Amino acid sequence: MTTLAATLDMMRRRRDFVAAANSGVKIGGPLVALQMNDRGAEQDKPRVGFTATKRVGNSVERSRMKRRLREAARAALGKDARPGCDYVLIARRAVLDANFDRLTRDIAQAAKRAHGRAGGEADKARPDRARPRESGR
Repeated sequence: MTTLAATLDMMRRRRDFVAAANSGVKIGGPLVALQMNDRGAEQDKPRVGFTATKRVGNSVERSRMKRRLREAARAALGKDARPGCDYVLIARRAVLDANFDRLTRDIAQAAKRAHGRAGGEADKARPDRARPRESGR
């Protein structure tokens, strides 16, 4: 079994989290929200960060959420993470009670959607999103 440190680096600095939030791709899901920022450094390892806000529970619950996310990210992103990308996983309250397989699947699907949006594939697949919206007023 591979460790998270062997395949993904951990994000620890606030500026990295802020960069992912401000200039990255954002994907919402029922269990987690994912923010992905492509740093453009193809030779670097992918990095992952975990967030659980005070709104989702007390400190014991937030720590448990982050532990579960860490293991699920190890399983879901270990081989599919892109080099040079930062991934921030934001826990929702449902992470506590969710089946681990569902959590892993949700993270993998969110990453796949983020990769598609970062490459512009999502706009090609949905022509209604490629053109600007018309004002209905």
